[in-house]
Amino acid sequence: MKLIVVSAGLSSPSSTRLLADRLTAATLSHVDAEPEVIELRDLATDIAQHFVTGFPSARLAAALDAVAAADGLIAVTPVFAGSYSGLFKSFFDVIDKDALTGKPVLLGATGGTARHSLVTEHALRPLFTYLRALALPTAVYAASEDWGDEGLARRVSRAGAELARFMAPATGDAALNVDTAGAIAPRSLTGAITSVDPAGGFTVVPFEQRLAALRAE
Repeated sequence: MKLIVVSAGLSSPSSTRLLADRLTAATLSHVDAEPEVIELRDLATDIAQHFVTGFPSARLAAALDAVAAADGLIAVTPVFAGSYSGLFKSFFDVIDKDALTGKPVLLGATGGTARHSLVTEHALRPLFTYLRALALPTAVYAASEDWGDEGLARRVSRAGAELARFMAPATGDAALNVDTAGAIAPRSLTGAITSVDPAGGFTVVPFEQRLAALRAE
């Protein structure tokens, strides 16, 4: 399996790359995969030229192909002006619209203050939802004061375990042992969540018929 890590940090060393590396290590502790890191700062000129020419350079094309072929993706950005960086957004602007469909993605962000901690929810998650990726429940934000804190370590560990589970989902009898299996409610014939198992067979009473019965009373 292939794990692709996209880091949009601009400095070297970078706290964004550090968070990406920790998320990678946490994921690889649960699943056997080959990691590859894509540093967007090395592709900044290539991305800009792609917007102008409409054609990716060889190394940008290789990066885009790697993301499309990945079994799992870790995407980490620094916070600029309360949102993801322009470089981060530009990279995902030039990727094929179907490249991330159904792909599990672990979201991460770094910033100087905890005030930006919801950036993963109001900026990153909508972006990857639009791209039809499977944005994992646990996203990790690291402010400057979080480094060395046990809370960050726990979030990183939990997020890595989630990504590993979605990269290599259990099958057959093993699926019955997945922690989240019991939390998945059965759905009705229309797709709505219900407490009745459709496999057991039941009669669907149209809503209009129920209303008519109430009026008759």
